[in-house]
Amino acid sequence: MKAVVQRVTQAVVRVDGKQVSSISKGLLVLLGLEKGDTQEALVRFAERLPRYRFFADDAGKMNLSLADIGGGVLVVSQFTLAGNLAKGLRPSFDRAMPPGDAAELVSLFAATMSATGIEVAEGEFGAHMEVELVNDGPVTFVF
Repeated sequence: MKAVVQRVTQAVVRVDGKQVSSISKGLLVLLGLEKGDTQEALVRFAERLPRYRFFADDAGKMNLSLADIGGGVLVVSQFTLAGNLAKGLRPSFDRAMPPGDAAELVSLFAATMSATGIEVAEGEFGAHMEVELVNDGPVTFVF
């Protein structure tokens, strides 16, 4: 599993020019699932993510969590994170989890985050999406 997590002031997903989801202040999670990723690891990450202290307190220190600020999460499936560029100029996606399994786990990730009390929005699995965001900081973490 690979995830790129960006602190945002807003993020929007559009499919065919129509907005399908959005959040205001919170986190955009680009989630790439690979063969061998387990439900247990995914659930653990989903339960921990709202507690990471990525947001500034009054002193400007990263001391506040997503839960502390009442922010939301926008989850976007990103199979290209499993891409391998070791050979040639065309990426190989052999490591990527098959779409059916990945769709299930992305839904599990979003449901687990939602169960923690966090507002969760999702992209559209398998669709060609336009993701628009305003990165706050910029602050970006790679898991």
